[in-house]
Amino acid sequence: MNITVLGAGAWGTALAIHAAAAHRVTLWARDTAQSTALAADRVNARYLPGLALPANLRLAGGHEHLATVLEAQDLIIIATPMSGLRGMLQTTVQAAVATQTPVAWLCKGFEAPQKTYFQSSFGLLGHEVRVQAAPDLIAGILSGPSFAQEVARGQPTALVAASEHVAVRDALVAAFHGPTLRIYANDDIIGVEVGGAVKNVLAIATGLCDGLRLGLNARAALVTRGLAEMTRLGLALGARAETFTGLSGLGDLVLTATGDLSRNRKVGLALAQGKTLAEAVASLGHVAEGVYCARTVVQRAAGLGVEMPISQAVVALLDGNMAPVQAVAALMGREPTAELP
Repeated sequence: MNITVLGAGAWGTALAIHAAAAHRVTLWARDTAQSTALAADRVNARYLPGLALPANLRLAGGHEHLATVLEAQDLIIIATPMSGLRGMLQTTVQAAVATQTPVAWLCKGFEAPQKTYFQSSFGLLGHEVRVQAAPDLIAGILSGPSFAQEVARGQPTALVAASEHVAVRDALVAAFHGPTLRIYANDDIIGVEVGGAVKNVLAIATGLCDGLRLGLNARAALVTRGLAEMTRLGLALGARAETFTGLSGLGDLVLTATGDLSRNRKVGLALAQGKTLAEAVASLGHVAEGVYCARTVVQRAAGLGVEMPISQAVVALLDGNMAPVQAVAALMGREPTAELP
């Protein structure tokens, strides 16, 4: 297969390294200087230090090369943060629509609300952005519990290829399924995207819990009730309940909430140590999507009449309206209720 990965961050680079073992892969960096450095050093020093790029991995960069890069591809992967998805979808239209080339994105979260002269809207999930920005593309998402470093090193991982289009799911399986990476197909793109978005918010809460040394009981309670919040929102948006017990729901939540490589968990740990949100984010060097989409998660839930107390507490914490101990007290002080999803 001919595969282009648009975006040379940690996750895009890791998947390009993995796919290059069996396919013809191009890794495109928006910044020409970054692409030049990658070609010279054969390593992504900023995002995946110490991991050599395969000799057969082609590197490209800069907008002047993008049209050429996208010609005659069997699969296009968009590996930008959520904030860049809309623009990259629009960029791929001319190259992908005429040839029905499958397109998939890797980002997890909600796009920030789009404000126009006439109105401001709720933030959108990736598939909703695609409907607005590039309705004729056949597209989907590759998601699930995964740290880029482990995939690049060839450590066992399982992901979900989600799309309403069979051709997209099949292309993702053909591109990435192998001895160290299992790809499961799923047509519930709403559920997969809700899981990928909400787990980042819940990971901030779990990092806070661990940073305050509240104990393993508290962590288990947060993960379990967080999964219930995630499921409630997903069902309200049209997802299937069983998706949230799978890789993109429970699996990604457990990894992101408890894994030491999780950026969102690190934000919670930093806040528990008394750092400001700006200090916590600055210390990462990468994007923590939970910080940027937490408010949108709560807004979408409120608009649907869905209760999400953990996510609400995270927003209050991020906005500086609650101290860490106050957020815990607010959650523990809620009225008793039946255990429902």
